[in-house]
Amino acid sequence: MVGGGEAMRSDDEPIRVLRVIARMNIGGPAWQTSVLTRKLPDYGIETRLLTGTVGPDEEDFVALRDQDLPFVMVPGLGRSVRLFGDLRALVSLIAEIRRYRPHVVHTHTAKAGVLGRIASMLCGVRLRVHTFHGHLLRGYFPRAITRLVVFMERSLARRTTTIVTVGDRVRDEVLAAGIGSLDQFVSIAPGVDGPEDIDPEPVRATFDVPSTAPVVLFVGRLTRVKRVDRLLEAFEEVLRSVPDAILLVVGDGEEMEAHRASAVTMGRAVRFVGWQADLRGLMAIADVAVISSDNEGMPVTLIEAAMAGVPGVTTDVGSAAEVVEDGVSGRVVPPDAHALAEGLAEVLADAGRRADMGRAATARAHAMFSTDRLVEDHVALYRRLLNR
Repeated sequence: MVGGGEAMRSDDEPIRVLRVIARMNIGGPAWQTSVLTRKLPDYGIETRLLTGTVGPDEEDFVALRDQDLPFVMVPGLGRSVRLFGDLRALVSLIAEIRRYRPHVVHTHTAKAGVLGRIASMLCGVRLRVHTFHGHLLRGYFPRAITRLVVFMERSLARRTTTIVTVGDRVRDEVLAAGIGSLDQFVSIAPGVDGPEDIDPEPVRATFDVPSTAPVVLFVGRLTRVKRVDRLLEAFEEVLRSVPDAILLVVGDGEEMEAHRASAVTMGRAVRFVGWQADLRGLMAIADVAVISSDNEGMPVTLIEAAMAGVPGVTTDVGSAAEVVEDGVSGRVVPPDAHALAEGLAEVLADAGRRADMGRAATARAHAMFSTDRLVEDHVALYRRLLNR
């Protein structure tokens, strides 16, 4: 054991949390680590964020949305798995733990979870927390690699104090894979800030969206698991009943060009607008937010939409149904194109019902998904662990 990493804490000393995430690409994990890094000090908890580099096909959350966020860059700690790069990252993590002497090491995302927990074990840090913002158990890798991922997660879970999941269904799926035991788990949902009042007309003008056109909004990485191909197939069906509808696809990724090509027949009804620094304006012109994935954690896009009074239509994956209450604040549908099309058409068809769903979404979001609740749940977790 390397040792020298954990400090004994006196009663009047602030709790120190070292937070490790593989990379700060646009998405729910980056948003949550940003919120926690900024707000935990208000509760007397010191925190330091360690992260790696964003991939060339990804957008940097810090550069786009939080440019003065304090963090420490760890060489080698990015998305790609590379032996020498990962060993370099492990050595750097050990050095950072020994310098900071945290009471808790809290890891986010799969690669950071592996390297961060190994480093904390080698340094003798007693309290180790890992968050599953989703999981890699379905839709990401071939079966042999998935089995290896499960083996590693099972092994690490035995040396993890607390496992956080973003929702109960994600917890159940992780448990079903034999990872951890029920008494290790706690569910802490994401949290977002409420929207500002924004005049939608300038936003519509910016994106050349007619003032009367219904807008379907997708936000996410254009990768296989997000199933934008399914969304495009569904939207083509939606256009038969709502011919003036417009689909705004916000994001980028390795499947961008393939999706552009397949959407050509729909013309200007589908707009690929890349990543946007500020989603508030887009939420202001959206009539419905959509998730078409095969695998999710708890989609922050749906929560941001709900805060803005926008109902969601989502495939029934991960903990998405814990955000969207089916038939009340939107629709939760099976993961196929026809069901997704029916859900979208149903919400778009009735403006009065859509408004009711939007109000229900907002009430649910304020009650369950605020940033204050996110931070307070983590504060309670850390204090409980330190008081054992």
